[in-house]
Amino acid sequence: MSEDKNYVKRTQRDYTMSLKLQIVGEIERGELSVTQSRKKYGIQSYATVLGWLRKYGNFDWENQTPSNMPKTPEQRIMELEAKVKLLEKQKAQLENQNYISDSKAIIFDMMIDLAEKEYNIDIRKNLPPGQSNPLVKKGRKA
Repeated sequence: MSEDKNYVKRTQRDYTMSLKLQIVGEIERGELSVTQSRKKYGIQSYATVLGWLRKYGNFDWENQTPSNMPKTPEQRIMELEAKVKLLEKQKAQLENQNYISDSKAIIFDMMIDLAEKEYNIDIRKNLPPGQSNPLVKKGRKA
């Protein structure tokens, strides 16, 4: 019962970054368990502490290994294969976006050509090379 006297109920706003890092450090050094840290610091949820361990700790939660521990060649190959798949998917998406953009540009050019022919007007400005905005003269702005 003497441990209960130190228990202080907290709210989310009470958890400063330094407190989170202190708790994660104590757990990773083996000084406290997650349950002991909850009791000591008055943290209501086990998941809160686990979230801090995942976010600020030195443990690789995806592969269940300490992140400073070297990975086996098989783990590295699997990791690289996953990255390749992700990059291939991103490449396909970008190629599709590029195709759509090119198609829109072609359609836009066709619409301008049609409008120029139909209304007998020049929509595109055919400026000689080196000439920029005709409204901007030397020393003056439009």
